[in-house]
Amino acid sequence: MNFELTPKQQQIQEQARQFAQQEVAPLAREADEKGQFPMQLIPRMGELGFLAGPIEPEYGGAGMDYPSFALVYEEIGRADSSVRGFLAVHAGLVSHCIRDWGTEEQKHHYLPRLATGESVGCYCLTEANAGSDVAGMESTTREEDDAYVLNGEKIWITNGNIADVALVFASQDRAARHRGICAFIVDTDTPGFRREAMPGQELGHRASDHARIILEECRVPKSALLGKPGQGFKVAMSALDHGRLGVAAGAVGVGQACLDACVDFARNRRQFGQRIGNFQMIQATIADMTADIEAARLLVYRAAWMKQQGLPTTRETSIAKLFATEAAAKAASEAVLLHGGRGYSNEYPVERYYRDIKGFQIYEGTSYIQRIVIARDVIGRE
Repeated sequence: MNFELTPKQQQIQEQARQFAQQEVAPLAREADEKGQFPMQLIPRMGELGFLAGPIEPEYGGAGMDYPSFALVYEEIGRADSSVRGFLAVHAGLVSHCIRDWGTEEQKHHYLPRLATGESVGCYCLTEANAGSDVAGMESTTREEDDAYVLNGEKIWITNGNIADVALVFASQDRAARHRGICAFIVDTDTPGFRREAMPGQELGHRASDHARIILEECRVPKSALLGKPGQGFKVAMSALDHGRLGVAAGAVGVGQACLDACVDFARNRRQFGQRIGNFQMIQATIADMTADIEAARLLVYRAAWMKQQGLPTTRETSIAKLFATEAAAKAASEAVLLHGGRGYSNEYPVERYYRDIKGFQIYEGTSYIQRIVIARDVIGRE
């Protein structure tokens, strides 16, 4: 069992780290305060090959392996969760889904533009009454002549207001539950596709774009269908496997950022005539944080490696997402406490890490849902 990164993986990791620290991190605090996504980073990520990392070169991708792409998520997550979230949706949920389920015509039409950032993608699954219970979806579609007509409403759609391409899920037969769901690739300038910002202010990921999508007699051609009729649930779940890996890797990045901040603070903050890093309780906190983040990192790398081998990874990805997000949430809480009053202000980034990490425990299936996925796989169904 070899735990060392290959030279190519090390190169991608270093490239992602430089981009994250030199180009993403300097914008993070201002973007968070203003609630505006730094759009200038999108074409830059396209230039670096990050927008479609594992997508094959014939479709405009960089042809990365999945462990390399997990490293990209981790390094960007270490700098800014909003940018990492953009990437996980754009690449993990949208581009990968089109690559896995699309026709050759769909792949050649959409993937190259998504790879450069010429087009931005969003994933329209969540509804007010259908979050974890995807089969309870209320959005509908009906066939009409040579088209499908979509009606319904989606909420908390990341990238929704800036997207050019949307993956939209709607039910052709609500009584059939998950068997009635269909998936569609919809250009967002299609008549009947309307979007608006979500009301209120988010706890974290404040620079992310979160939209409410309203579909009113939104008419798309038959060629917009992704997969076959009734396969929408399978399409959605396969996409979430990609997205959950991105969340898990990003959580490792947040945990590492918390650890970095705590180590720096423990070395430089002095109380009672010595640095606080000399105190055993501080050392215990940092030791536990280090162990948790290393364990989370290995779980993420294992899931990415298995995905690269073409093995089923639903269980392993859910384990990685559950453990990594819970570990990072604990690390963020301890980081704020260790920083004391300084950690309670956005003068130090641990305040933002603390707010951001809660979203990781919710996005792409809450920690409750991950436990259900894992338990059902372990115990089996009757």
